[in-house]
Amino acid sequence: MKKLADFLYAIMAGAFIAMGGVVFLSLDNKIVGAFMFSLGLFAVCTLKYNLFTGKVGYLFCNDVKTYLPWCLMVWVGNLVGSIIVAELVRLTRVAPGIIEKSTKLVQVKADDTLISLFVLGIFCNIMVVHAVDQYLNNPHEIGKYLGIVMSIMVFILCGFEHCIADMFYIQMARMWNSQTIIALIVITLGNVLGGILIPTMRKINTKLKSE
Repeated sequence: MKKLADFLYAIMAGAFIAMGGVVFLSLDNKIVGAFMFSLGLFAVCTLKYNLFTGKVGYLFCNDVKTYLPWCLMVWVGNLVGSIIVAELVRLTRVAPGIIEKSTKLVQVKADDTLISLFVLGIFCNIMVVHAVDQYLNNPHEIGKYLGIVMSIMVFILCGFEHCIADMFYIQMARMWNSQTIIALIVITLGNVLGGILIPTMRKINTKLKSE
């Protein structure tokens, strides 16, 4: 039952990131849109939902053999959540504008090089895990939430690639094909590498200091 509960929380995380994508695409002002997008991660952190990009950062702080399959399950749950939100949005009057912007976004990703997507994925999840890490470890209440908002705004405004948000955009545009699937996999791998950086470096630093 725990696996089912974890999967349901992964669906909810994907749904909230997708809703962050909805508000981002609904606003013409990118700065305001980036600020509002951070609501997605704020909800994930405060409600303790399972977001792949946040959880995968702690891969080497856990038993990899059991934690990696769990992270993959979370990835699938996030995909389900993002698809559900996208399909529900498509039933509403706001759909045309969101679909148009999603299509343009996805086309940019499809036309990009794999190395570019990979690097942008790395940068993105450095920011996401920094946000999660600040929420978990910052001793100041304001710092916890500023860490989330500022980190997410940076990755949005810089155009970094977040695999879960991209799931929503692809589904919203209904542009699933070999090109976008490969792009999503490459972005996911970049997110993994970027995500493990901060927790792993902290672990190494602690070990070196103790020797």
